[in-house]
Amino acid sequence: MNTTNNTVLVTGGSAGIGFELAALFAEKGNQVIITGRDEHRLKTAVARLKNTTGILSDVTDPAQVDELVTRINKDFPGLNIVVNNAGKAYYYKLGDEIDVAEKAAEEMQTNYLAPIRLTEKLLPLLKRQKEAAIVNVSSIVAFAPGRRLATYAASKAALHAYTRTLRLTLEKTAPNVRVFELMPPLVNTEFSKVIGGENGIPPRQVAEDLLKALAENNYEIHVGNTAYVYQLSLSSPAEALKLMNAAE
Repeated sequence: MNTTNNTVLVTGGSAGIGFELAALFAEKGNQVIITGRDEHRLKTAVARLKNTTGILSDVTDPAQVDELVTRINKDFPGLNIVVNNAGKAYYYKLGDEIDVAEKAAEEMQTNYLAPIRLTEKLLPLLKRQKEAAIVNVSSIVAFAPGRRLATYAASKAALHAYTRTLRLTLEKTAPNVRVFELMPPLVNTEFSKVIGGENGIPPRQVAEDLLKALAENNYEIHVGNTAYVYQLSLSSPAEALKLMNAAE
């Protein structure tokens, strides 16, 4: 699909992968909207970006999502790309942590239920466009979970399953809306600092791989070494699991 002259929404776009996605989309001549929960960080990000509007919004709050969708339909009726990027992760080992269910609930709300809710509410607008795309940001841990990211991995596995079925459905009911899944490895961001993010790839690489995949209609985007881990998870799930937990 065309990667210029679009109107693009990036949730969680004020930092990390989301910021780099927004920056690259803007550089390519797209109109960009980013959301975030931290007003100061959102304003700081917008000041550094071209062609970008910031909207304070928490994707886990249904009322705020309704307000966001109303604003977009009114002010950005040409919206044709939605990037569900906002994420939540806790880093801990099962058995050593308390309140695991509460942590898992937060991860599921942000990483799985929020993309479903926002997609459902924006889909009527996307269907009206000549060409549109939904991009769900999952993770390689959806296929081979790390023991310190058990519930985060579960939320991303759920998102992966939803993304695949949404793609199959829209291929028949709304073929103008393409569904992509972006699967990064460890990325050097503040978000991943607690799990050794300084050893990860630059977030800009993730953004560049997404734009390339959009242009080529490559629907499952394995960034960095995730292609190898993904193939290993298919041929030998036990070996993929061992590889992802080798440092433990």
